[in-house]
Amino acid sequence: MNQEDLDPDSTTDVGDVTNTEEELIRECEEMWKDMEECQNKLSLIGTETLTDSNAQLSLLIMQVKCLTAELSQWQKKTPETIPLTEDVLITLGKEEFQKLRQDLEMVLSTMESKNEKLKEDLEREQRWLDEQQQIMESLNVLHSELKNKVETFSESRIFNELKTKMLNIKEYKEKLLSTLGEFLEDHFPLPDRSVKKKKKNIQESSVNLITLHEMLEILINRLFDVPHDPYVKISDSFWPPYVELLLRNGIALRHPEDPTRIRLEAFHQ
Repeated sequence: MNQEDLDPDSTTDVGDVTNTEEELIRECEEMWKDMEECQNKLSLIGTETLTDSNAQLSLLIMQVKCLTAELSQWQKKTPETIPLTEDVLITLGKEEFQKLRQDLEMVLSTMESKNEKLKEDLEREQRWLDEQQQIMESLNVLHSELKNKVETFSESRIFNELKTKMLNIKEYKEKLLSTLGEFLEDHFPLPDRSVKKKKKNIQESSVNLITLHEMLEILINRLFDVPHDPYVKISDSFWPPYVELLLRNGIALRHPEDPTRIRLEAFHQ
């Protein structure tokens, strides 16, 4: 249909193209024959024996001759241009468009593969972002809980807890002192007054004697109330055997300069 729509001169142009192709084929055949002749000549020359000293030089000379002959042949030829007729232009245009189409399809395929990879990367990054957001939300909830706990843990609560601990310690101390007092009253009682009445000048001094428990309380209170001067004056109310008992067992210490004063050993230091 396209051939019928063209003008009458297009038929002549098609014939010229056919003649040009036949001429190119004929020239190629002639060049092929020339090459075969050169090859035959080279084969005959190659059968000659060459010495080892000038073998490489001879090969280089033959290559130069072959290249020179080939160059002279090409210089004798005059290139013929193909006439730019409408059919030739259409054919060349189709070839160019086909090549361009193939290149664009290749680019499209490359871009699609890149887009797929980018899509996968985006999905992976989105999943990672979602996980990080969940972790952040969990941390925020935990932070809020800890913050509320810290706020509720006020000073009044701390004071009450310390007060409770102090009361517990005080109760334990009183219980311990009570147990100690009972133990001392059972095992270290005051001297029997009926026995003391039989001795001379002992009755009056026996009246004001204090128990070993009371002596220890006096020494303990003095140690904690006046730590810089914990010594206590030995009065007549201190029964001498109990004073000697405390000194011999290392529970009390005598003043290095005043033997009438004693103090409790600082076991807590």
